Amino acid sequence: MNEVYLGRLPILDSKQNLVAFELLFRSEQQDTVTVTNNSAASANVIIDTYGQLGIENVIGKRRGFIKVDAQLLMNDAICMLPKKHVVLEILRNVEINDEIIHRCSFLKQKGYQLALSNIVQLNKQLSHLMPLINVVKVNVNALSQNALINLVKELRHWPVLLLAEKVENRETARRCVALNFQMLQGFYFAKPEIISGKRIDPSKLSLLKLLLLVVKDSGVTDIENELKYQPGLSYNLLRMVNSAAGGLPSKINSIKRAIMILGRKQLQRWIQILLYAAKQRDGSTSDALMQTAAARGKLLEFIAAADRPHDKNHQDRAFMVGVLSLLDTLLGVEMPKLVETLSIQKDMSEALLARRGYLGRQLQLIEAHEKGEFDKVSAILSEIGFLSITEFTAMELEAAAWANRISDTVNQSE
Repeated sequence: MNEVYLGRLPILDSKQNLVAFELLFRSEQQDTVTVTNNSAASANVIIDTYGQLGIENVIGKRRGFIKVDAQLLMNDAICMLPKKHVVLEILRNVEINDEIIHRCSFLKQKGYQLALSNIVQLNKQLSHLMPLINVVKVNVNALSQNALINLVKELRHWPVLLLAEKVENRETARRCVALNFQMLQGFYFAKPEIISGKRIDPSKLSLLKLLLLVVKDSGVTDIENELKYQPGLSYNLLRMVNSAAGGLPSKINSIKRAIMILGRKQLQRWIQILLYAAKQRDGSTSDALMQTAAARGKLLEFIAAADRPHDKNHQDRAFMVGVLSLLDTLLGVEMPKLVETLSIQKDMSEALLARRGYLGRQLQLIEAHEKGEFDKVSAILSEIGFLSITEFTAMELEAAAWANRISDTVNQSE
């Protein structure tokens, strides 16, 4: 199998819950911007990747959008992809002719969902294909407000879902929701802007206090007392510890004992993940942020383990940096304030504030990967020198699978 890069961009619903991913595939030889290289070989890259890694590891229970050109669309290998899990996203440069329409009709009958990519206007050819389409991805960045309104009106003639792509800021997101787009996608959701002076949600404030107590090695009694003010958290903690410690002779019903059994490092991780899981009343990117933050933390920990296999402390710090890297977005508080509040070690604060040092560079690697900037990924991997593309991809998928499991567990306990 060729060495493969795999990136995932989150797709959210109108309430900013994570509902799907766009999957980005490149072989090492492919540094072009397009996903496929106009060759049937690209089909094999995707099929081999799925075969080796398993769809559930890549996207969990959500759907994955895969961009396809005319040759990949016509290739029989595409029918090996699981129809329940993928959406075939037809690239804008595909010439819509009778052959393509016939092929799309066949795939639709087979149970595949079809999407149109990067749409800015409808023409006669696209109109012929529209009855077979499930999702239309509109490039909202390339349209004026009036042009966007007119395009949306035209698209309402068909029972399609509308997905706004290239959503780069809060105002564009609001405008698309107002126009009844069902889904949104763009780098805005990977790293939303910070609103200075935003009030922290009380449930998140309590979790942040807990995190401070754990990070600063406070006594078990102090941690227990803080947990007692939050019955929901206490219940969640006891439930988690009891399910994880199934081999113990009796059920754990003491918060203090649960803390002792779980241990400080695991308690810290649980609190960090719960920070992202805490729902905001106004609807937020919490779900997507939790997935991204959890995957970042685990992937950074894997990289740290490859770098320093015997330094558990370094690995724990790496996990914390990965998870905390989106906390400013979640809480609406500037990162310098958070770093100051948490009083963390210098290498961690440099990584979070300036992406400097070992951990900072590795965090840059992960952020470039999330955005599908594969040239940058390749450059940083060459620079750090101890990790191959294949090893990094395997780590990313393992981290993604772990984040999917965490998300499912948290959502089940709500």
